[in-house]
Amino acid sequence: MSIFTIARLTFLEAQRRKLLWAVLLMGLAFLILYAVGFYFTYRDFSRQGATLPRQFFEMANVLLLMGLYVVNFLGIVLAVSISVDTIAGEITSGTIQTIVSKPLRRWQVVCGKWLGLAVMLSAFVILMCTALMAIVWFIARYMPPNAVQGTALIVLSGLVLLTLSILGGTRLATLANGVVVFMLYGLAFVAGWIEQIGAFVRNATAVDIGIFVSLLMPSEAMWKRAAYLMQPPFMRDLGITPFSSSSAPNDAMVAYTIGYIVLTLGVALHLFQRRDL
Repeated sequence: MSIFTIARLTFLEAQRRKLLWAVLLMGLAFLILYAVGFYFTYRDFSRQGATLPRQFFEMANVLLLMGLYVVNFLGIVLAVSISVDTIAGEITSGTIQTIVSKPLRRWQVVCGKWLGLAVMLSAFVILMCTALMAIVWFIARYMPPNAVQGTALIVLSGLVLLTLSILGGTRLATLANGVVVFMLYGLAFVAGWIEQIGAFVRNATAVDIGIFVSLLMPSEAMWKRAAYLMQPPFMRDLGITPFSSSSAPNDAMVAYTIGYIVLTLGVALHLFQRRDL
């Protein structure tokens, strides 16, 4: 039994619990609702004579970012939902003892579970982002800049929560783990807005607070980077909107986030290795 076997079994377990199918159905319902709303909004927009390229790009880009913002949130919810019980629940039920009693190292169990869930999460986010962009392209013939990079950053945002949830599961009960991870996400969300508002009003203290919290929890920073990259340059000069970013973390923050995920997974491996089962 190897890491890839554990990953495959983890994926199948999520299917058996029907959680994945429920999320897919919710995603499909969102795509249908979004397609209908975008079509009628675009039709009314065209009828009012707003056909200038700048006006068109503003409308299409804002509506697309609204949809991607929802996809980012759905990815966060999926990341926590599929991982919050994967280790904590098996420790509580005693199932984990059967797994680790086989000729399999504990680090292989954690890495295998993380890999299976990461593939599942990545596939969902990529599918949803691609479908949203296809809807916008089909109706309005608009494609945002840096679509691939933006999608990858949204995936990275979800992987932060997924890895933290895996880490929490090595020490916390399922409910406590879920509460802690969602509270950390909420903290990052609020800090992101504090940083944006601070940058807008030129308040250095607010900006520093936002940056500090982003270092502790970089998920929201990845969304801000994705939104910034997927805006046309002139859109970045319009100021803050609920679904976009007038400033963005740089490439160093992306590298930091990748290192953050690796380090968090390493800590999870260490804690699980030392835990008395």
